[in-house]
Amino acid sequence: MKIDISKYVTSVASFALAGGLAVNAASAETLTVYTAVEAEDLAKYAAAFNAHHPDIEIKWVRDSTGIVTAKLLAEKDNPQADVVWGLAGTSLILLKGEGMLEPYAPNGVKELDPKFVDSEVPPSWVGMDAWVASVCVNIPEAEAAGLPMPASWKDLTKPVYKGQVIMPNPASSGTGFLDVSSWLQMFGEEGGWAYMDGLHENIARYTHSGSKPCKLAAAGEIPIGISFAFRGAKSKAAGAPLEIVVPSEGVGWDMEAAAIVKGTDAMDAAKKLMDFVVSKEANEMYNSGYAVVAYPGVAKPVEHFPEGLVDAMIDNDFDFAAKNRKAILAEWQKRYDSKSEAK
Repeated sequence: MKIDISKYVTSVASFALAGGLAVNAASAETLTVYTAVEAEDLAKYAAAFNAHHPDIEIKWVRDSTGIVTAKLLAEKDNPQADVVWGLAGTSLILLKGEGMLEPYAPNGVKELDPKFVDSEVPPSWVGMDAWVASVCVNIPEAEAAGLPMPASWKDLTKPVYKGQVIMPNPASSGTGFLDVSSWLQMFGEEGGWAYMDGLHENIARYTHSGSKPCKLAAAGEIPIGISFAFRGAKSKAAGAPLEIVVPSEGVGWDMEAAAIVKGTDAMDAAKKLMDFVVSKEANEMYNSGYAVVAYPGVAKPVEHFPEGLVDAMIDNDFDFAAKNRKAILAEWQKRYDSKSEAK
């Protein structure tokens, strides 16, 4: 199915004003930055960078991971982005394989945990933080519907949950894709698709946002949302009556990562942004929402993150996920796309 990507990707206003800091529009250099970072965090990211570089304006183009990835691929021969700041690591591995990234070793990159850095020298991408799958359960809604608290992924295939579960579409959501790719790794190819066949029977609909299933569960619109722990913790901190479940089989995860897009005509500014991306200051900022960040020793406990989450993270094969992405998504859409919500 051919998708008209342009109508889905929204150019978000450039958050150049924060805390009295203003970028002089007449003299500022503009960086077009593609991102899948939660929209409410973009102003914070831009303000922190502009505190060091007030002469560089960030123009955000923000959407869900799958949409941003597809847009970048569609623009391969005529790139419009200068930098990607906050996109799934598996997406950046895919873009690297297409020859679309400009290798650069940011100042300070050697301080990062090596698993968050491309192994090539110089690296084509660097990681920021990790987001981890989890299940958000609205406690009063589940009790009212007579639903037991699930403890495993396979629990969610039981008939009692029919029509009570929402999850993200992996073609548009990075969270959805990490779920699907992790199930194929945990259960094997045949077992993974068999699992998803069973889960599909209980899915009310597939969303095009990884955070939306948990937001809907938090609002009481669905008892169970397959999402990620950061969103669940954030909703719980805001007072939502959620239980954040870590399934017993283990949980998939991906990292947010950043890279320079090959062909940018703003290379000096792009390098300055990448230097900031790997800094301790930036990692402290990432830790406000993510329990796992790239800079060792920075991470502090995040309120309401479920116990045992980090230990439950699977040994994710990112190369498998990136190399098989197209085939996995084609098979998923053939089997399950009939329940996807309208775009």
